[in-house]
Amino acid sequence: MRIYVPHNGTLLVCLNYHTIMSNQHRTHIIIPFELVAEIDSLVGKRGRSRFLTEAARRELQRLRLDQALDKAVGIWKDKDHPELKNGSANWVTQLRKAEASRTLSGRIGKKR
Repeated sequence: MRIYVPHNGTLLVCLNYHTIMSNQHRTHIIIPFELVAEIDSLVGKRGRSRFLTEAARRELQRLRLDQALDKAVGIWKDKDHPELKNGSANWVTQLRKAEASRTLSGRIGKKR
């Protein structure tokens, strides 16, 4: 492993790319030195890989969600949902009233 700190303050860690375990790989990344220092201050040097792995997973999940939302743009058509013409809050209120009415009418005439 070789570590370089060029004059621009970026930490460069060079590692040989090879398989560590069956589902992990050792690689190198280039990130600003102050970011490394901040990560290390929060999780320690031994927690750096886990922290970066979890951060990458969250970011990938966010990007996949963004892509899915982009693909879904325009899929909702107001004409397909006339029950929401007066707003979703009004529709929910109507559903609750209907349910309350059914529940109440089901109790009338029944002995407890």
